[in-house]
Amino acid sequence: MPPAVTKAAATSGGTLRFFCLLWLAGLAMRETLLVVPPVIPLIHEDLRMSETQIGLLIGLPLALFAIAAVPGSLLVARGGAKLAVTLGMVIAAVGGGLRGAAVDVWTLYAAAIATGFGIAIMQPGMPKLLQEWLPNRIGFGTVVYSNGMVTGAILPPVLTIPFILPIVGGSWRIDFFIWAVPALIIPVVFVLFSPKSAHAPSASASGAVRALWWPDWKNPLIWLLGLTFGCNNSPFFSANAFLGDYLASRGQSGVLASALAALNGAQLAGLVLVFLVSRRLQRRAWPFLVFGPLLFAGFLGLIVLQSPLGVVVCTGLIGISTVMTMTPILALPPLLAAPADVARTAAGMLTISYTCAIIIPTLCGALWDLSGKPWLVFVPLCVCSIGLAVFGAIASRRKPAAEAAHS
Repeated sequence: MPPAVTKAAATSGGTLRFFCLLWLAGLAMRETLLVVPPVIPLIHEDLRMSETQIGLLIGLPLALFAIAAVPGSLLVARGGAKLAVTLGMVIAAVGGGLRGAAVDVWTLYAAAIATGFGIAIMQPGMPKLLQEWLPNRIGFGTVVYSNGMVTGAILPPVLTIPFILPIVGGSWRIDFFIWAVPALIIPVVFVLFSPKSAHAPSASASGAVRALWWPDWKNPLIWLLGLTFGCNNSPFFSANAFLGDYLASRGQSGVLASALAALNGAQLAGLVLVFLVSRRLQRRAWPFLVFGPLLFAGFLGLIVLQSPLGVVVCTGLIGISTVMTMTPILALPPLLAAPADVARTAAGMLTISYTCAIIIPTLCGALWDLSGKPWLVFVPLCVCSIGLAVFGAIASRRKPAAEAAHS
């Protein structure tokens, strides 16, 4: 670790600065992505998009998360984690703003692809930054930047419809430009206040070290982490995608607003709980063994319970369970992988997990379409809940690479 980073992290002020920068980076990783859902009806009407085209608009960034994670690892290996994270933030902000300038569906897709690519190359750099800036506070550092991610996911849905759209006269185009402003400010702040000597591979670095960017697909750790994270994010994205139509199929469209409020509100409550128990999350099995079954209970309840209160409670369980298991998963690559392998291990994990986040919702929708039974949409997600408990408990018990090498 560079001496300047070590010296800065040794002071309380330096540690707080790193925490703030990590939180802002986490915010940037989700804010530009979640601007879309609140204005989908407006985009749908203006560009005359079909439901399939709307689905593709939502799915394209997730596809980029899977495709571009490995190039992000290459950028970390060649230019350093700070460069990868900063460049990713700028690309995501610019792409996010350009969605407002789309003249048709295809230019909108192009801007969505750019946004997803920017976020994708950021993600492998975050665990590496944690290892460089806060090697002794990886667990809490992960809590901080995952808090930023969840906050970034909540702010656009909460603020857009009641506050932003009335100000901009209901224009979805100006709404995108408005949200692009803070997204562009964040990388400027990040560059100005992050340490100047943050790690970047030097020209004299050995070829062997510099080549460590391609994930070792034969390493079972990558698959274990990828499947664990896939069992976390697939239920989250699927619940958001299918909840509205599912409730409409039961004649309960009026419950949707309360159900979504419970989903997001429970995530906020989960953030508070994550901070309170952050020291007990690092490489512990209990978050998965507790919240995996609770996630299962949430989806099972949506299948069998008919009351509006039951629906709200179940969506709340889904929200808090996904948050409480996301943070321990994100902490595992820098905790378990060798220092030179952190970025590529994270890239492999992200590639597998977001591939799951594309395949599993598609499977859910296919089960509904083929059977005509709406409740079947949640069956794969119940399986994911079980997988989250099993894979997460196993991953949390693995020895770090340094310990395994000496055992």
